[in-house]
Amino acid sequence: MAETLTPTALTLKDIAREAGVSLATVDRVLHNRPGVRPDTVRRVKAAIERNSFQPHVAAAELARGRARRFAFVMPSGPNPFMQQIEAYLGEMAAWLAARRLSVETVVTDVFNPSALAASLEALSGDCDGVAVVALDHPGVRAAINDLVDAGTKVVTLVSDVPSSRRHHYVGIDNIAVGRTAGALVGRLVGQRSGKVAIMAGSQGLRDHAERIFGFNQVMATEFPDLSVLPVLEGRDEDDRSEQLLGRLLRSHADIVGLYNVGAGTQGVAKALSESGRDKQVVFVGHDVTALTRRLLLQGVMDAAISQNPGHEARAAVRVLLALARGEPILREQEKIRIDIVMRDNLP
Repeated sequence: MAETLTPTALTLKDIAREAGVSLATVDRVLHNRPGVRPDTVRRVKAAIERNSFQPHVAAAELARGRARRFAFVMPSGPNPFMQQIEAYLGEMAAWLAARRLSVETVVTDVFNPSALAASLEALSGDCDGVAVVALDHPGVRAAINDLVDAGTKVVTLVSDVPSSRRHHYVGIDNIAVGRTAGALVGRLVGQRSGKVAIMAGSQGLRDHAERIFGFNQVMATEFPDLSVLPVLEGRDEDDRSEQLLGRLLRSHADIVGLYNVGAGTQGVAKALSESGRDKQVVFVGHDVTALTRRLLLQGVMDAAISQNPGHEARAAVRVLLALARGEPILREQEKIRIDIVMRDNLP
């Protein structure tokens, strides 16, 4: 499944029309000339920022006469966070077109190393750059290395394969995130003792493995009265996650905490609710979506650790573009922050 974004680049006239001002006014704002009211300046700058419009950069890119093609290899299935990244790539249409870039989204089963490796191999010689949500597996590592050897710039996105020769990783510090989740679960459980469940997509995904590592570190050192159960792997699928967690809840009446490392959140929440323990078990998960908002408001979910999908999409494209141009990557600029979201501070 692939979709190519080939929109028409925005012009100064488009910015003027959106801001409701003349072309001359836009020009004065861009060049910091006097004679424009502060409210009008704010309106023009908001339109420019909203559309990621940079006229000087766009003009320079067009003058180079070099069109580039990037591919984003994304997970199949209904993962809301990954769908948000894809949606933000669509919203970058004008920014991409102004730089003569096209982005193709390739959807594959990232939990299947053979399928993921085959998707990467199919892109050889076809793209200037590839961003991939990667499984840490020898076959996937080899496919990444082959792309690099063929001259393709490769960025791992969200989940890394550090032993490969990929050029850069765009994502959060997942060990720190896991430690944050552990601290949240432990503190919210309070003085109770009991067991803690972990639901992951796959421990073969580096981001999930690192989050689990960080979580277990905190549990072992700071909350000795809590016993962590073996990790369940739901492949980020709602039905599978519901079945696995439902079975675990029936087997362990003393579960007091739950960390959902990846997606499958709807299935996890359903298993908790059907067990009648959705208000007793502390539930910490990831990402702010329509579903997690509702679960937080209902009190089923206690906290969501959020990363900005728009920032990750933009950072991956910017890093690929810098690599393709042979320019340095500003690491601090591409650093992805996290937020802890609870019912009382929902954005």
